[in-house]
Amino acid sequence: MTPYTVVVNDEEQYSIWPAGREVPAGWRESGVRGSKDECLAHIEEVWTDMRPLSLRQRMESRDV
Repeated sequence: MTPYTVVVNDEEQYSIWPAGREVPAGWRESGVRGSKDECLAHIEEVWTDMRPLSLRQRMESRDV
């Protein structure tokens, strides 16, 4: 079984990446590691708004 790590970018978008491999530029580890299924379950739990952060912020500023 390949262990994975959950990675997140500056737009708060999530993905998984094989643990132990260098994380691509623009992404950082979130601190969650496990099997592919465990990592995907974590992402499903925490990534409830699929819109990029910049879009959410732009939309929120229009509401004010």
